Formats: sequence, structure tokens, C-alpha cells
Amino acid sequence: MQIAPIIAAQLPFLRRYARALTGSQHSGDTYVAAALETLVADPSLFPTDIEPRLAVYEVFTRIWSSIRVNLEGAGSAADTAATRTLDALPPRSRQVFLLVSVEGFSTADTARILGITEDEVTAAIDDTGRELASLVATDVLIIEDEPIIAMDLEALVESLGHRVCGVARTQKEAVALAAKTQPGLVLADIQLADGSSGLDAVNDILTEFDVPVIFITAYPERLLTGERPEPVFLISKPFQTQTVKAIVSQALFFGTRARKRPAAAAV
Repeated sequence: MQIAPIIAAQLPFLRRYARALTGSQHSGDTYVAAALETLVADPSLFPTDIEPRLAVYEVFTRIWSSIRVNLEGAGSAADTAATRTLDALPPRSRQVFLLVSVEGFSTADTARILGITEDEVTAAIDDTGRELASLVATDVLIIEDEPIIAMDLEALVESLGHRVCGVARTQKEAVALAAKTQPGLVLADIQLADGSSGLDAVNDILTEFDVPVIFITAYPERLLTGERPEPVFLISKPFQTQTVKAIVSQALFFGTRARKRPAAAAV
């Protein structure tokens, strides 16, 4: 089996992961180089019984766990709020968060890569959600017309350490609550109680200030039209609790605090 083409195809993504994991372009690339050198010396270390991308990350994790590159003085690849937040997480939490939320691996695949159980991955996702919440805790606006679903979301958000600043059932309520509370995150359904649209509500809110939005909807096709604004974060109903927790953490990690847009930028 020729592993060079397999590794080459995954190299850009592996570098992204390694740099985020170490917080440094230099250190991340050094770890990737060490993994490649190890495979060149002993190709039998490359597992052939699993999907190639999974195998590449599994081998890299073995290398990352077995050696330590001197990180002193390396500096972060980019001194951003997201990088500083990631640096504050313990190594295992960083691994799980990046593999699930950034690299898109399933819980089962993440467990295989890290050599732990799926229960341990799930626990790590919960821990990471709480850890990130303690670093970027914010007010959350829920736009949802089903009372039971709204209650479930409210409990979930609060379990992560955030505050629910309001629950809106209609477009008008959502816009008014957003203007009053300036939330740092919005969870929005599309079809609302009075026939109004959560998408329209979000569009109205975004004309006033910038805020990360997660759409949680039974109608994802309504958001996949190619028209602006396209959703960055989309969860289909019925949703899994772990999925919502992971996406909330991801949205806050990569998103920004609510802030006023310049008047000229309003749409």
C-alpha cells in the first residue's frame, strides 16, 4: 500500500490541526514532520484497517503523545482571542475539541484516534464546554416557539455556564429582546409561533450588531439556498444534546462578542 499519496492528501488539514493543538506554526509543523519521518522509517506503523484520514490522525496522535517539541519561545501562530482561549484548555480537552468541532470527526472516530473510550470523549466534550464557558461565558437569546424545546435548550445552555437573557416566540419578540439584552449568542428556530420567521428575526438582529448564531431547525433546506446570510452553524431537529453542546462551544470559540456594526455596514 502506497501511504505517501494518502498522507499528502491530508497534510494541509493535519498541519491545521497540529498548529491549533500546539498554538504555534513552528511546533505544529515540527510534530507533523516527526510523524512523517517516523512513517518513512517504519511504514508498518500506518494502520490499514481503517479509513485513511482516520489513520493519518491516529499516527500523528501517537507521535504527539510520545515526544515533546520544545515550545519555549515559539509563540502562537496567530495571537487571536480564539488562540488564547484554546491555549487555556488542558491538552486532552484541546484534542477532543479540535477533532470533533474543527476536524469534524465523530465521537467514535475521536475515541479511536486518541485511544480512549467513547464515554471518555463524551465526558471530555462536556468538560470542554464548561471550560470554554468559564472563559467566554455570555448571554444567550433563544428564539423558539415550542415551550418544551425552549426549556430543554435553556437548561442545556445554563448547564454550560451561560445565561439565558430571554426566550422569544416570534420575530417581533426576538428583535425586541435582542435590542434590549445585546446577547453574545443566538439559538434560533426558523418556523415561529405566529407564522413569522426566525431567519428574518436573525437578519433584523444582524443589521444592528454582530453576534454568532446557531440555527436549530427541522427545515435546514430553507437555509441552504446560496443566498446571504448563509448559516455558519446549523443543527437539525430532532437534535442530540451533545451536538448542541459541541456547536455552542465552537460558535463561541470562533465567534465574537456582540458588537455594533458601523452604520454604513448595516444591511
